[in-house]
Amino acid sequence: MGPGPVNADPRVLRAMSAQLIGQYDPAMTAYMNETMELYRGVFRTSNAATLLVDGTSRAGIEAAIVSLVAPGDRVLVPIFGRFGHLLAEIAGRAGAEVHTREIEWGGVFTSAAIEQAIVEVKPALLAVVHGDTSTTVAQPLDELGEICERHGVLFYTDVTASLGGNAFEMDAWGLDAATAGLQKCLGGPSGSSPISLSPKAVARIEARKSVEAGIRAEGDAVRDDPIRSNYFDLAMILDYWGEKRLNHHTEATSMLYGARECARLLVEEGMDAAIERHRLHGAAMAQGVAALGLRIFGDRAHRMNNVVGVFIPDGVDGDRVRTALLEDFAIEIGTSFGPLHGKIWRIGTMGFNARKDAVLTTLAALEQVLRAEGHRLTAGAGVGAARDVYAEAVA
Repeated sequence: MGPGPVNADPRVLRAMSAQLIGQYDPAMTAYMNETMELYRGVFRTSNAATLLVDGTSRAGIEAAIVSLVAPGDRVLVPIFGRFGHLLAEIAGRAGAEVHTREIEWGGVFTSAAIEQAIVEVKPALLAVVHGDTSTTVAQPLDELGEICERHGVLFYTDVTASLGGNAFEMDAWGLDAATAGLQKCLGGPSGSSPISLSPKAVARIEARKSVEAGIRAEGDAVRDDPIRSNYFDLAMILDYWGEKRLNHHTEATSMLYGARECARLLVEEGMDAAIERHRLHGAAMAQGVAALGLRIFGDRAHRMNNVVGVFIPDGVDGDRVRTALLEDFAIEIGTSFGPLHGKIWRIGTMGFNARKDAVLTTLAALEQVLRAEGHRLTAGAGVGAARDVYAEAVA
């Protein structure tokens, strides 16, 4: 019950146990095509270039940035948590001139502040995290696409922690690139990174296309700004997933099965229903921890549906509470990073764990551990508050 990875849906694990097949088996290429179409539904996009990057969510982030950003390009990264720093680091390693804007963890940027930074920096790319589990808040994106369009800026976001559990509209919000991971609201294991690219992003990537050294023909031009990776070269990955089926790597077959099942389950449930499920169980958890006398961290107006941060009470040993939950109840919750390390716990309700029984069991266990620490609370208050949220939802 932490900020991810969380328990995978048993149906996803079952799908991953299927036997391997060759990467050009007609069944395999059909699965790839089906997976692309399913993720168009998850990202809410018509982008043809919607596929998987083999590797954890960080692989998708790196593939997007290294393929979109040429050495010397200016990249603007608004940072409101740990993972904004990650985007800035990867952009720097890609040779970009990185410009950052930072605010105190727990808040989000206004659209006006980001537009002002765009005017000042004149970046080629705006790279921003959507939901940052280190702070449990989500940056509003709905106005940023239009701003980027007006200023001629490509717009990328990392939706690893938010996709499937929070509102996200790739096309309606004007995104050019978005990357995710399976291990949070999508209900799968880490190891595959869904990605979607707009036609504008694809054009940028294709413009930087380089010929693989081992098959370069005489007369092939050598670009001065080639994509600085072979494995994460989205131009070659797009050719692999597209009609050309040009070999780039051997597809991670079992991860493809799992990623396909994650998307199939979400699309079957309905994206609006999945988001509402995360909102309901996240609200029940938040009300429950508040009723236990725990103070919620961050801007509550922008809190993610799928994770809540709570301050560790004075006089309570945060690590001892986490250890007791794990050893006595087999429940894991998270600590945090950077300026929040040792100050808050992060409790997730996402993917397969966005369920009533998981929420109530966690609250009941947390109450017992807090009582053992001497934290004053009203017996049964956490579970009772959560049950009230569920009762209101069906009233």
